[in-house]
Amino acid sequence: MTQVIWIVAAVLVTFTVGYVGYSRYLAQFVELDSNRTTPAHKYEDGQEYVPSKKPVLLGHHYSSIAGGAPIVGPITAGAVWGWVPALLWIAIGNPLMGAVHDFVSLSGSLRHEGKSIGYMIGEYVGEQGKDMLLWFAFLTIILVVAVFALVVGIVFNAYPEVSTASFIYILLALAFGVYLYQLNGPFIPGTILFVLGVFGAVWVGIQFPVAIFEPTAERVVENPDLTPITLLGGDGSWVPGAADLGGNTAAWIPVVMVYAAIASALPVWVLLQPRDYLSSFLLYTGVGGAIVAIIVGTLLGTSSQPLVIDESIGAFQGFWGVEGVFLPLFPLLFITIACGTISGFHSLVSSGTTAKQLNKETDARLIGYGGMLGEGLLAAVALSTLAVWGFASPGGGIGAALPNFASGGGLILTSLGIPETVGAVFMALVLCSFLLTSTDTAVRLGRYMMEEIVGTPAGRTDTGLNANIGSIARGRYTNPIVQAIPAYLLVVSGQWVTLWALFGGANQLLAALALLTATVWLANWDDSKQLVSTGVPMAIMVTITVLGLSWLAFYENLYVNLLNGGADTTEAVVSSAVQMVLAIVLITLALMLVRLGYKNISNVRRGPETPAAPGDD
Repeated sequence: MTQVIWIVAAVLVTFTVGYVGYSRYLAQFVELDSNRTTPAHKYEDGQEYVPSKKPVLLGHHYSSIAGGAPIVGPITAGAVWGWVPALLWIAIGNPLMGAVHDFVSLSGSLRHEGKSIGYMIGEYVGEQGKDMLLWFAFLTIILVVAVFALVVGIVFNAYPEVSTASFIYILLALAFGVYLYQLNGPFIPGTILFVLGVFGAVWVGIQFPVAIFEPTAERVVENPDLTPITLLGGDGSWVPGAADLGGNTAAWIPVVMVYAAIASALPVWVLLQPRDYLSSFLLYTGVGGAIVAIIVGTLLGTSSQPLVIDESIGAFQGFWGVEGVFLPLFPLLFITIACGTISGFHSLVSSGTTAKQLNKETDARLIGYGGMLGEGLLAAVALSTLAVWGFASPGGGIGAALPNFASGGGLILTSLGIPETVGAVFMALVLCSFLLTSTDTAVRLGRYMMEEIVGTPAGRTDTGLNANIGSIARGRYTNPIVQAIPAYLLVVSGQWVTLWALFGGANQLLAALALLTATVWLANWDDSKQLVSTGVPMAIMVTITVLGLSWLAFYENLYVNLLNGGADTTEAVVSSAVQMVLAIVLITLALMLVRLGYKNISNVRRGPETPAAPGDD
């Protein structure tokens, strides 16, 4: 049987070549200069623009971009089409497309005062293009908040130990922020102390698991030794969404959204930076520990079970997937894996929070390109957990994929002498660390998008407490509410399963538009700049996304659900209609922006005008 170590080996080889060779070329290509003043220094305000140490910012960036998608996507894609197609897209696509996408989004924002990709595209194609992209990004953020809050609720229901550990590490992050920025405590001793506290939270969580209502997950129900502390009595059947999700899962969702709203309104030094830095050690340990465990367990045979690919996972399951699924490998494999290879959400992080905190331009290579490779390693680990554990229900979606990651991860970590039950809880905490940081970062980014739509001077923020619609829409305290309400309604509407397809399609389309923005910027910067590095990935992603959304709109929703009666309830009919219309709108919006970008590039490359400067405007 095939050993899992080949998955890890393939990814490590291609990622190393990409970082050592291609990222160095890209850094020279965009002319990164450590002496050029970054927006973090130019607009330093102690709120959003805060120069940060490279390891701290890398921790924030990595924690923010890595969510549930690079875990759920590879697991589902590997189960449906086989582990080889999933591995090839991660190993090849990430260094050539995803890491390039993140790097150029960050570098371009640096040259445009830390502004978003929407602002950048507006500089070259006009206000129409800017508004279209910003509104698209804002709507995508709402989908991100909805999906990530849902996934956290599912994990907290399956692993109540993680809810306790997550609460403790948030408190530790708040304390670390005060220690670091207010008390000016020494950096390295503080790091050691608080990181030990984060790992100690895992032990506390195992001893004192917490749930809001009685958990409904099979793992908890069938384990008599696991008796979580319930904060409220009953099963929570009265909570909105409980009929489809279960009371405990449905109850955690608004809690996560309230947390994200509060965290997004705080200055970055209070929670965002220290929490992401601390959690990065948890994440590095989870991803790195799993990779080391696979190597050690294979070479020394120390795993509780042989680390070989389970017989339920085929190398290639066919173009239409496993029997009974009927999904075309092209283009749906690429949209399903999503963030493990390339993610539009990362362009919002890179050109949103990260660009406002970069201390030196040259830090962009490690944080932008290297950070995305780190997410690719997470995708490889997720695929490995599928390989060793197996996946009996490829059509089970989010609810089936998430427990697989924790269970398979626990098995892998036995190679290092860690009990399987402890390892599973630790891997579930790793997952939630990704999700929580991504969720509140997404809400903060949504505010940035609205600030640019409504109009806010660089370096200034609005509380939103004025009786003014524009102020409320962009306000630090009010904008999170504007995002959370529709996100919550999407989750509890009873159609939560369909959110993943909408999220995947919108997210991948946003990646194509971010690459379009970078291509337009480079073309306007210097007419001698090659456009292949960004233009080819952009064209590939536009093709993949338009075809994928067309399949979702016209086959899955129009043909199967609406015309052939696949949607058997009124709610399902409405949901299918909304999905179809939204997919068509996304396709139209993307093609309109591509047309505007192509027109701009053509005019610049053949016109007599002097190309625009790269930034510093």
